[in-house]
Amino acid sequence: MFDYCVIGGGIVGLATAMRLLETYPGCSLILLEKEEALGKHQTGHNSGVIHAGIYYPPGSLKAELCRKGADATKAFCQENGIRFDVCGKLLVATSALEMQRMEALHERSKQNTIEVQRVSEGELKEREPNIRGLGALFVASTGIVSYADVCQAMGRRIKALGGEIRLSTRVTGIREVIDSVDIASAGENWQAKKLVVCGGLQSDRLAVLAGLPIEHRIVPFRGEYYRLPASKNDIVRYLIYPVPDPALPFLGVHLTRMIDGSVTVGPNAVIGFAREGYPRLSFNVADVADYALFPGFWKTVFANRGSAATELRNSLWKPGYLEECRKYCPSLDLADLRPHEAGIRAQAVRKDGALIHDFLFAQTDRMLHVCNAPSPAATSAIPIAEMIRDRLMQGC
Repeated sequence: MFDYCVIGGGIVGLATAMRLLETYPGCSLILLEKEEALGKHQTGHNSGVIHAGIYYPPGSLKAELCRKGADATKAFCQENGIRFDVCGKLLVATSALEMQRMEALHERSKQNTIEVQRVSEGELKEREPNIRGLGALFVASTGIVSYADVCQAMGRRIKALGGEIRLSTRVTGIREVIDSVDIASAGENWQAKKLVVCGGLQSDRLAVLAGLPIEHRIVPFRGEYYRLPASKNDIVRYLIYPVPDPALPFLGVHLTRMIDGSVTVGPNAVIGFAREGYPRLSFNVADVADYALFPGFWKTVFANRGSAATELRNSLWKPGYLEECRKYCPSLDLADLRPHEAGIRAQAVRKDGALIHDFLFAQTDRMLHVCNAPSPAATSAIPIAEMIRDRLMQGC
């Protein structure tokens, strides 16, 4: 019998296990991960950005958690000798409409108490000679890190605090009884007084496995990246982001400096045909059937049909993808777009077709399922873990 069981070895599950062990010294905890290593899915396939939180509505949970998370992530890296770089980010406007949106973002940043600097067209050219735009916002506190390294450090911390981590352990059964939760895997069983499920791309299936009456499904959105050749590693000094269209669910293609010194461009956002299939032609019949038979999926596709068609076109036609990049980096050409591993985002969708952009939990007396932990979950993982801990205790 364990005091706590955490299912999921991504950054949210690891941060949750770490916080529980720190809060309740001496408690017994086991973390179960179906892969052979930690952080193999969303955590290990993201852009590595430590976000400042400029995009989110003032006073929202996402804005608060992102601000706290950025500070907590940097502090954790310093404490554990993990290399990170507070390089800053430029949000570049390339049209009059984007300039208007940029001003709205500037006002939002003030309300979110994030330090942001306006940059004129001339100043932008001085700061970034290879970038073109009518103006920009500079967010100095944005940074970059390897979240895979963060996961490894969290894993070491969990073990040092007495927690147990079991890899290559796929959960096949979850049953809540009066005084515990029974968790089953192939040939093994565990009991825990409290269970936390941070299943990411499999979160809805784990909730159903536990008998919870959920009304959403996870739809995988595939984010395709390209890596620039090493000769262009110095093409930008900062991270270069477009000013987002508030009507669209994703931020758009951007240039990202990585902690290893390379530069990526991306991602786009297209429907994935496998929840965990990162190669380009990956296809999983069960994954496709899951969302194809879910009415909310088709409502989402219809509501976003214009942007969906554009994203699909750019996925299939490389010059279209390049066109998005060249809006603010005109010196790029097709030969610069080298292959890079894709990422897959677990997007929770309601029956009415609405994309769930906020946190979504399903909770019983002894279980808490994190059904949706929206971007930027990696940046916000440590305060998210504290919120999960508090909700878990409230359910006692």
